[in-house]
Order: sequence, then structure tokens, then C-alpha cells
Amino acid sequence: MDKNEIIENNNQEEFKKIFNNIKDEILNAQYDIFKGANARTLSLYYTIGKIINENAKWGNKFVKNLSISLKIDFPNMTGFSITNLKYMRTYYLECQKDNKLKELSAKIPWSHNTIILSKIKDEVQRQWYIEQTELNGWAYDVLAFQIKSDLYTRQVFGDKPNNFKRTLKSPQSELARDMMKDPYILDLSYLRENYIEKELENAMVERIKNVLLELGNGFSFVGNQYRIEVDGDEYFIDMLFYHTKLHCYIVVELKNTQYKPEYAGKLNFYLSAVDDLIKTENDNPSIGIILCREKKKFSVEYSLKDINKPIGVSSYEISNILPKEIMDALPTEEDLNLHIDIIEDENEEDN
Repeated sequence: MDKNEIIENNNQEEFKKIFNNIKDEILNAQYDIFKGANARTLSLYYTIGKIINENAKWGNKFVKNLSISLKIDFPNMTGFSITNLKYMRTYYLECQKDNKLKELSAKIPWSHNTIILSKIKDEVQRQWYIEQTELNGWAYDVLAFQIKSDLYTRQVFGDKPNNFKRTLKSPQSELARDMMKDPYILDLSYLRENYIEKELENAMVERIKNVLLELGNGFSFVGNQYRIEVDGDEYFIDMLFYHTKLHCYIVVELKNTQYKPEYAGKLNFYLSAVDDLIKTENDNPSIGIILCREKKKFSVEYSLKDINKPIGVSSYEISNILPKEIMDALPTEEDLNLHIDIIEDENEEDN
């Protein structure tokens, strides 16, 4: 390579760096614009909802007439269907009951708010789903799936025994506990009833995108049947992940049986090997997860009691509730456009 080629390559690298900086600025600006526009849209809908609540009476067809008039005067705008106007009234009324809702709801698109308002009645759960939607950037269909699968209960109240508090320092112990759920719901419904562990693993790898969705934000797939060598012998880890928020490797062992105490011993061995052979000084201690068909409380607790590596145990269920549109959309990224157009229903009668 001559001198001119070196200069040209350096110029290309410098241009690439400058371009990436400009690209980041544009994306940040787009996101800021989206946040501002979204907050203004929610404020508008709140005001319209207040006006509807003050004027709509049973049988006066105020909402229907308002819908028609708004569509005539604003033909290029969406969101003025009868259904959507009624959502605005619901939104206004719910904000009156929950003084946190108006501020929180401005963080996510209107369409996401409508499904949360219609499906979740508990204020604490609503707040949780709004915060998780913002944190994870869930698309509408992903949020709908998370609500349908009752993610809140599975993640907040699920029976997920572990020894994280004893084996990990704070705040990693809390983050590790919060990442787990019980049961995990895997969209692998085509598996036969008496499948073996290898078939389960292959199916999860085949559908790794929706497996990552179910595992949660931060999981990155490293490999399955991940080979490690100890004393000249080969061992193969079922599935190995890296968690970008916990900054550690996560070893997942799959069991098509009820939990057995010896599973913890084997996973403890794998974690020691991963920490010694793969983990770097910048990584936190590796974490193990055992996914099994069933588990009994004391069998798990006793088997983890004296183990010094962080291990959690959860059950899993095979389900087909994950809609196809989610698979088509993954990996998910929040659409910067406002998806506020609810299905038009011109013939719906006004309350």
C-alpha cells in the first residue's frame, strides 16, 4: 500500500466517523421532535376529551357529530374516529383519577396508551407498563403481547427462587432478580407434547428473536451448545447469553422435567468455568438460569442454599400466543411516527 492509499483510507475513516456523529445528531433530533410532538398530541387529546365529557349526553350524538365535523375541517389528519374520540374522553377521566397518568402517558404514543387504558385498570400496573414501554421501546404489537401474557404478574410477582441477594452485590442483585419472570412463555407451540430437551433448544434457537423478546431487554445471544474445555474434557452449555445491562454472561440450562437438585450443581460448575475461561475483568460475575417444566419450592431453596454462584430457577410454558406480526416486526424499535389512527367506525352510535 502506497502513501496515497494510506491517506485515502485515513480520509475515509475520518469521513465515516464524522458521518456517524452527524447521523447520531439527526436521530437524537428526530427522537426529541417525536417526544415533543407526542406530548403535544396527548395534551390535545386530553383537552378534547375534557370537552367531550362536558358536552356528550346520552342520545345527543355529540361525539358522532364532532367526528364528522373534525374530519371535514381537517381532512389530512387522522385520529378523529368515533372510537378514538371516546378514548380521549376515557383518557381525560382516567387522568382525573390518577394524577401521575397525564405526565407518564406523554412518554409513549397514543396508540400504546389506548391499549393500556382499555386493558389495564389498576393504576400501579398501568404505570409499570408505560415505564416498561418507554424503557424497552416496545412496538404496539409487542406491548399487546406483553399485556396478554400478563408480563407484570410474571415479572413482579412470579415465583422465581434464586440466591442473587447472597451471591451478588447491590445493585446487580436487584437487577438480576428483576430480569427474571415465572413462568417464561415460549412461543414454540409446534413442539410435540413429549419433546426432548434437544428439540426444545433447537426450537428456541430457530426462534431466537421471540425468545430474546421473552427473556427481556438487554439479552444478547452468544450461542447454543457452547463448548468449554476443562481438564481436557469437553462440556457444552445449552444456551449462552450476554446481558448488556448487567454486564455479565448468562448461562441457561433447559430441562424438560421437574426441577432436580443436581441441576444446580451442574450449573454451578458451568458458571465457574465461564468465569474463569470467558469472563473478562470488565465483566460482572456470570449468572445461571435453570428453565424447567416444574419446580417445588423447598427443593430449589435447599439446593441453592450453599451454592456460591448466582443461580435462579424458573418454569416455562409452551404457548402460541405470540402473534405473527410481532415476529415480522422484530427486532423491535419504536416507530417515530404517531400511530394514532384507530379503526374508523362511522356507523357506531354515540352514547
